[in-house]
Amino acid sequence: MRLVSGAGYPDWEAVYQDNASWVYRTIYSRVGNQADAEDLTTEVFLAALRPLRLTASVGEVRGYLRATARTVLAAHWRETLGREITSIDDIEQPPESEQAVSTAPQRVASVLGQLPDNYRRILELRFLKGCSIKESAAELGVSVANAKVLQHRALRLAAQVNEKSES
Repeated sequence: MRLVSGAGYPDWEAVYQDNASWVYRTIYSRVGNQADAEDLTTEVFLAALRPLRLTASVGEVRGYLRATARTVLAAHWRETLGREITSIDDIEQPPESEQAVSTAPQRVASVLGQLPDNYRRILELRFLKGCSIKESAAELGVSVANAKVLQHRALRLAAQVNEKSES
């Protein structure tokens, strides 16, 4: 169902029908699994339901849903990644073996050595030197937003490189 962007929606079902698939795809692309994407998509619509006006234009509704999705995703990542490990039971996957732990520095050096220079530098600054994203951006001479993009791409490429070297 496609609506004229200047007009509002006739009812809440039309809001959901017109926007659910792109909200889901957006969230799925950020979390990478179907179960979390479905749950978070539901959260977006539940959070947006009360403050959203049916008289708002299609563009306003989509903008509001986009902003709500960002907020829901941020809360998800804070909850998922922001928790501290307080006991050994909190660690989901123990290291495969003692050998994997003892060879980790060599594996890291190998993966970093296969990355383009700007990707290697952002990962070294962020994870080996413990710099903040702002400090890393200043060191690299790029904006904070660019540093975040570099880090995301570098981590993705590093994971692919690591996967190939383990095969």
